[in-house]
Amino acid sequence: MPERPRLTPAIADLRRATRAALAELPTDSLMLVALSGGPDSLALAAALAFEAPRAGLRAGAVIVDHGLQPGSADVAARAARQAEQLGLAPVRVLRVDVGAAGGPEAAARTARYAALEGAAFELGAAAVLLAHTLDDQAETVLLGLARGSGAASLQGMAALRGIYRRPLLGIRRSTTVQACADAGLEPWTDPHNADPAFTRVRVRQSVLPLLERELGPGVAEALARTAEQLREDAEALDSFAEELAEDLAEHAEAGISLDVPALAANPSALRQRLIRLAVSSEFGVALSRAQTLEVARLVTDWHGQDGVDLPGIRVTRRDGRLLFESTELSATGREPDGTA
Repeated sequence: MPERPRLTPAIADLRRATRAALAELPTDSLMLVALSGGPDSLALAAALAFEAPRAGLRAGAVIVDHGLQPGSADVAARAARQAEQLGLAPVRVLRVDVGAAGGPEAAARTARYAALEGAAFELGAAAVLLAHTLDDQAETVLLGLARGSGAASLQGMAALRGIYRRPLLGIRRSTTVQACADAGLEPWTDPHNADPAFTRVRVRQSVLPLLERELGPGVAEALARTAEQLREDAEALDSFAEELAEDLAEHAEAGISLDVPALAANPSALRQRLIRLAVSSEFGVALSRAQTLEVARLVTDWHGQDGVDLPGIRVTRRDGRLLFESTELSATGREPDGTA
């Protein structure tokens, strides 16, 4: 183990945030940190190496080599050595093949998460820590706002979702950089993080600094607070929708139906959630806002019109109910009735 660094404000902030993320985990559970070697993940790895043993937990690291840059294998090997020097074990380096679906950023993210989930399953890890910071959260919210992606995108990243935990969503990127410097750690600087070809880099380097200059300091913190508030509201509405669905929904021969008067009596936010919930739970299809609103018109703007065609689904209004039916062959081998 390296000599313990002196406790500085930055190191204390990292350790405190990490400690909170480890609370209530079973003793001797394995925690993994997703380590790139950059300042955010390296600072988190150091904090995990310190806090995990004190919480009765084991701590390891997973380094994903995307193979997208020359020398990526050397960068991954260096990060693995740093993890081992911090006392993390096991330490795994995983080389992935990045596809092209959704663009380079999305494809790399898909490959990375698949690798992390595979490693967590193989090693029996209780959770994987991700080093997204408050700055990352602010960038995510701003990008979602610019794209008109709706409340789901404006909620940003969840602190806890499935096996993933993000302890640093309340920590600024400058703090992770300072924590590395205070601990004598030398992070790797990813050239992609300075490449303006990437939209997120332009937001980081140009848009957020402009907002700070023109609107005053604290924009990133305000965006992160907005994400947290929206997430709280969305979780409450989703919970209400799930409770209502138990009363409104009935299974049909080729799908599911919802009571029209009950849908009409609910606010639009709940009505649209009920529609999306019915489709996702029964057919595994995620509706866009435009698709959801088309279905909602069968409730709020009904003039006897034909139904709405969705991917693999037809929605019609019959006898006071919205009927969602699969357009695939039914189990009896006949097409479901698609009449209005």
